Amino acid sequence: MDGLPTAMVFDGASWDAASTLQRTLKAPIGCVGIGVHTGRRVRLRLVPAASGHGVVFRRTDLGLDIPARFDRVVDTRLCTVLAHESDRSARVGTVEHLMAALSGSGVDNVLVEIDGPELPILDGSANPYVFLIDCAGIAEQDAPRQASEVSRTVRVSDGAAWAELRPLPVHGLELAMSIAFTAPIIGQQALSLRLTPDSFRRELAASRTFAMAADVERLREGGLALGGSLDNAVVVDGAKVLNPAGLRRPDEFVRHKLLDAVGDLALAGAALHGRFVASRSGHTLNNRLLHALFAEPGAAREIGAGALSEAA
Repeated sequence: MDGLPTAMVFDGASWDAASTLQRTLKAPIGCVGIGVHTGRRVRLRLVPAASGHGVVFRRTDLGLDIPARFDRVVDTRLCTVLAHESDRSARVGTVEHLMAALSGSGVDNVLVEIDGPELPILDGSANPYVFLIDCAGIAEQDAPRQASEVSRTVRVSDGAAWAELRPLPVHGLELAMSIAFTAPIIGQQALSLRLTPDSFRRELAASRTFAMAADVERLREGGLALGGSLDNAVVVDGAKVLNPAGLRRPDEFVRHKLLDAVGDLALAGAALHGRFVASRSGHTLNNRLLHALFAEPGAAREIGAGALSEAA
């Protein structure tokens, strides 16, 4: 499958953060696309995996596996990039949209086979990945779901930008994001939601990555954004959006920032139970926040599915 339609099919399968069992895909499924930064054509395949496997990226061209974990992140400048533990030249980039789709759909275990250094950008949103997941189907497994519960507020900042993870008195993950850009078409935007398969699909999945027109040439001169186009990114020029069809929503920008946050937080290695609150945060702060959460004694507590259900 070369590229994907943006329509999504959701079978209504019941899932929320209190689900007691791990989940994987019912069948393998794949697609072919272009990496937004490398411009390389890559083939991706999602394969069902056993309980406790987690999300693992396999570079089929190198024969190396890279777990989808925050402590394997090596670059966050324009996307989230993971690297192999002993060979940091073996990388897989732009993982955040797929990670968001898996997290938003409640998929715990999957092997992601990829024959290049970057996931396909497809239409620049998580919609195509959700479409793949729904086409493959989701199967419950016979092992309890694990979670990391935020027990104490942790905060990271960089100038005016900051991000926090806070305890939440009920089960699940809640997110709130505010952004501020000088481009008039963006300006100040804010959004908050509780993460469920329905809210992810309805509110976040279709929002696309975006860039400033003035930055595009600079990025390409630096060997980045070589696969970027108006087909896979929103390009902003002051008060204008250059894409002929315009925006999918007036606040598509903050929705995409929240989508990225869902994907970055999914690198915790288990479902997060807490509240994420951020202002002007991006991949770097999102990753620093997970490092802070798991580095500070008592800030996170590992709990099994039974304990999570009781907490609800």
